[in-house]
Amino acid sequence: MTVTAVDTTWVELTWAASTVNVGVVGYAVSALFEDTGRAYSTDTTSIRITDLRPSRTYTLSVAGLDAAGNRSVSNPTLRLTMPPGDTQPPSAPGQPVAYDVAATLVWLRWTPSTDNVVLDRYEVYRVDAGGQLTLVRELYQFPPSPTMTQVSGLTPNTTYTFVVRARDEAGNWSALSPPVTVTTLPPPPSCAVRTVVRQWPDGFVAYLAVENTGTAAVNGWTMTWRFWASQQVRALWGAQVVDRPNNSYLRVRNTSHNALIRPGGTVSLGIVATGTQLPEEVTLNGGVCVVADE
Repeated sequence: MTVTAVDTTWVELTWAASTVNVGVVGYAVSALFEDTGRAYSTDTTSIRITDLRPSRTYTLSVAGLDAAGNRSVSNPTLRLTMPPGDTQPPSAPGQPVAYDVAATLVWLRWTPSTDNVVLDRYEVYRVDAGGQLTLVRELYQFPPSPTMTQVSGLTPNTTYTFVVRARDEAGNWSALSPPVTVTTLPPPPSCAVRTVVRQWPDGFVAYLAVENTGTAAVNGWTMTWRFWASQQVRALWGAQVVDRPNNSYLRVRNTSHNALIRPGGTVSLGIVATGTQLPEEVTLNGGVCVVADE
């Protein structure tokens, strides 16, 4: 297989004819990029392929077909990198937003970059002392995926700064996004929970007393427990609803007057809800609470 002409999005190929005792009726041509490919056919010994992308590397092959439906082996494949047709970098990603911050990990999301051709990937960097960038995540966009990622392996109670940049298929890099600075939470506290429940056929009222059994004070907290998607909160006191992760849990946070739980201290809250799933698998700032003896 020989390249006779090439541009940023098309290539012309030619090859020596196959020979066979019953006559060659055509040729099957393929162009493979990474794990996807396209097939073409021709009844001559040349072809012009017009739907390629700049800067991509394709593996090209051709096989002969005879009148009896037999197919030859492919010629030695040809690897061809298309000329770069794109010198315009993507726009800078939007400023990352940190959410679901925990002691050792944080989730980041950002507004996508735009590009005149095709984005290849995002790279997430930690900005270290002196402005040095350390790559912490790569998010490939083939196929396109949501502009969000988790950064793990962090140190509890530590401040980090992150930025994001985008790369297109031609190798052009965007400018860095504006930075986001976030402080990870302290290590999860150890805790114990006591629950008193009054139940009826399709509902209950539960009183929870959650004790800080650790040696450090908890200043600001979120608490989760098992809660089915079909259940509804009728009343809640001692806490405020945050969200319902995965539609399987209820997440609440402290009110203005009970954010601080000193070592050995207890926070009390109550809920009236529909359904039969009682509060179980209780966590406090990510720390799993043990069921205390009554």
